[in-house]
Amino acid sequence: MTAGVELPPLEIPITRTLIVSGAIASRDYQDVHHDAELARRKGSPDIFMNILTTNGLVGRYITDHFGPRAVLRRVAIRLGAPNHPGDTMVLTGTVEQVDGDTATVRVVGANAVGRHVTGTVTVTVPTGGA
Repeated sequence: MTAGVELPPLEIPITRTLIVSGAIASRDYQDVHHDAELARRKGSPDIFMNILTTNGLVGRYITDHFGPRAVLRRVAIRLGAPNHPGDTMVLTGTVEQVDGDTATVRVVGANAVGRHVTGTVTVTVPTGGA
């Protein structure tokens, strides 16, 4: 791990199934995450992804890059532009700081509208034996 290293981008197609299943898995039954008509009545063009699904996708991005031994120590994210069905979110990351086997990675997830998520993830990748 070296500060300044950029992680390869990860494109995630945002499907209706991903949005609804993420909401169900995280027990977020708010109608804006599964009912397009009610979401439109509340001012959204369609259903949109919840923060817990986004959080999980950010975590996946980091662990996919650093491997199965990676341990997420802290995930701090902020939402911006919503992810709607048909969008593609592209996650990118830059290692900002390294302290031993722990790194802080700046993560951005953008779609066609703008930045969906920004934040930092602190990850430890043990280098010792089993």
